[in-house]
Amino acid sequence: MRYLVTGATGFVGTRLVRRLLDEGHTVAALVRDPARARLPAPVERLDGDLADGRGLHRAAAWGADRVIHLAGAVRALRPDGYAPVNAVGTRRLCEALAALPRPPRLVHCSSLAAAGPSPPGRPRREDDPPAPVSAYGRSKLAGEEALRAVAGALPCTVVRPPIVYGPGDTDFLPALLAAVRHRVLPLCGFGPRRYSLIHVDDLCRLLLAAADRGATVAPGEGSRGIYHAGDGAGHRGQDLAAAVAAVTGHRPPAAVPLPLPVAYAAARCAEAAARIRGRPSVLCHDKVRELARPAWICGHERAARELGFTPAAVWPAGLADALRPAPTPVPAPTPVPEPERNPS
Repeated sequence: MRYLVTGATGFVGTRLVRRLLDEGHTVAALVRDPARARLPAPVERLDGDLADGRGLHRAAAWGADRVIHLAGAVRALRPDGYAPVNAVGTRRLCEALAALPRPPRLVHCSSLAAAGPSPPGRPRREDDPPAPVSAYGRSKLAGEEALRAVAGALPCTVVRPPIVYGPGDTDFLPALLAAVRHRVLPLCGFGPRRYSLIHVDDLCRLLLAAADRGATVAPGEGSRGIYHAGDGAGHRGQDLAAAVAAVTGHRPPAAVPLPLPVAYAAARCAEAAARIRGRPSVLCHDKVRELARPAWICGHERAARELGFTPAAVWPAGLADALRPAPTPVPAPTPVPEPERNPS
């Protein structure tokens, strides 16, 4: 099987590409800078950029049987900074694929942020009306709507993961590690905050199951072809940090609720510093809006029923491996030239 992967150099993409290669598939990756992309040798690098559309039609013509769309903007300097990739870029990719004589099957890795926080007392379900609370979530929902626009010509499936953890994580686990090391876990607002999780390897399994046999979205409204990818549990932030502390041999950090005005003030300071540096900050108004909600919980019942999917790793399973530092690559030995011999 021939797979085209966007976002192949990211956290999830790195694990997915390795799994595809291990299973014997042919893999190509859409990358903005092929010369700098760090990918396994068998992966074919295709030059392209979702933000400006460069190279998308050439990548589509590569001839994939399946396309796994992982690329997305998760940080931005301004609220409108997510849409060029998450919404417009996804639309461009869909249109390029739909224009092919034999379109491949597309699986779009969206986010629970596109659906919104869970309602009181229960997990968020796929058939709940979407209610994103952040610019990021709205951009991911716009990406899903781009799939619907071409659903008559391109078979598309959506997977919405909650928090993803595992080896190579650069956001969630590092934030918990920082809280453990500083012995303080800031919380946005008062009251419990609960979250669902999925291990990165389980998410990869679900993405491939969706590519193989998932239902496809239909034009217009409806939740057909959308799969939530959570463990269904509502983990408290304090308990997540305590698990990281236990694995690393530290004491659990003290949970410190921050009044929302204080959290937003901190976000303003972080955003100002980010604009000076020219690099987006993890802490921003968008993130505070999400963290202020009491619960982001979803299960995987539809995926279990339709795809036979059940997470293999249940938190804190796999946490020790995820926190273990990655081995430092050993550079290839430099050949020592033989001394020249004078002809006799």
